Amino acid sequence: GRSNARTFKVETACPGTVSYADILALAARDSVNLLGGPSWAVPLGRCDAMFSNATGATTDLSGPGSDLDRLVAGFTAKGLTSHDLAALSGAHTVGMARCLSFRMRVYCDDDISPVFASQMWQVCPSSGGDTAVAPLNSVTPAEFNNGYYRGLVAGAGLLHSDHELFNNEPLDTLVRLYSANGAAFASDFAASMVRLGNISPLTGATGEVRLNCRKVNS
Repeated sequence: GRSNARTFKVETACPGTVSYADILALAARDSVNLLGGPSWAVPLGRCDAMFSNATGATTDLSGPGSDLDRLVAGFTAKGLTSHDLAALSGAHTVGMARCLSFRMRVYCDDDISPVFASQMWQVCPSSGGDTAVAPLNSVTPAEFNNGYYRGLVAGAGLLHSDHELFNNEPLDTLVRLYSANGAAFASDFAASMVRLGNISPLTGATGEVRLNCRKVNS
């Protein structure tokens, strides 16, 4: 695939040195920046894992129907704060969600913008059409900015978990700040991304530099 083709050049220039984990961290930073978002220094030196853990990924990541307590608990378990939660949720300024993940939100929540809900009904029927998609940020879906937070304040959060950030809860103040001050969001997002990237990185003998991202080295 494209990832292996590009990393082949890196591997040729620096054999056994640059991990896929580091490449992904750099790609995330550069993708955000190319879409108009902030940049930040990415600490390097990670190793790739010796195994994949699909169960861990499923249990550690909060679902689209999560309430605020569940979201905060998930971040706290990883050493992050509710402030990090508010900032990192801004990654939803780009990307898409499937109808299956927001159907309950647009048909059952009573604290959603009626105009926004009716727009989503055109995309996501009350039954069927599970794979239809809509942008997580309907304000500026192709730009990395504070449009996501402006949508939350307007009652246009697509996922229930998005709306939980602005639901007469402790994070309302931060959401209002980010919706009005894109620079504050950009600064906090960059700082939180560094903290996120520093969660239990594999180094030394605990991992390896994979030659192929799809499998461990033999």
